[in-house]
Amino acid sequence: MPHSERGMVVGLFGGSFNPPHQGHALVAEIAIKRLGLDQLWWMVTPGNPLKSRNQLAPLAERIAESERVAADPRVKVTAFEQSLGVSYTANTLAWVKARNPHVHFIWIMGADGLQTFHKWQKWQEIVRTFPIAVIDRPGATLSYLSSKMTRTFDFARVDEDDARILWKKPAPAWTFIHGPRSGLSSTAIRNGSE
Repeated sequence: MPHSERGMVVGLFGGSFNPPHQGHALVAEIAIKRLGLDQLWWMVTPGNPLKSRNQLAPLAERIAESERVAADPRVKVTAFEQSLGVSYTANTLAWVKARNPHVHFIWIMGADGLQTFHKWQKWQEIVRTFPIAVIDRPGATLSYLSSKMTRTFDFARVDEDDARILWKKPAPAWTFIHGPRSGLSSTAIRNGSE
């Protein structure tokens, strides 16, 4: 796990990053700027239980590519989930929270993940662990209107104008952040259409 100091505000940006691309870097940049993050942990997962592993590049390759794409020194590329032996985000976040009680974490996700978020194991537990910042993605700008997560936790929505104080809100708390969007997609890159 990357080093952090007491009182830091740290974004957790997890994914397969298969492959990582400038769209991921843009999400990281927007999150750092709009949420006032001290660090962003770019968490390269060993694999996604909801996705096929057939086309999954080796973890070491995805880490190296992520380090190349994530140029901001506040971004810390890590794959500590591999050593934990866990497959589910809820378990990872509980582990991170238990070991860093004096750090303020925010879970970062792209809006394109909202439609399937309710299929994640213990998804409601994830929402209750840390505040969540959903970053706009092409074709997903209105996804928060129909997502099961955002409908279930509508009462916990924080206005986008208050994104810089999201870390002060006890979970459940989430916000949707609009901004520049990249049309790049890992799936399209793997399929040779980017």
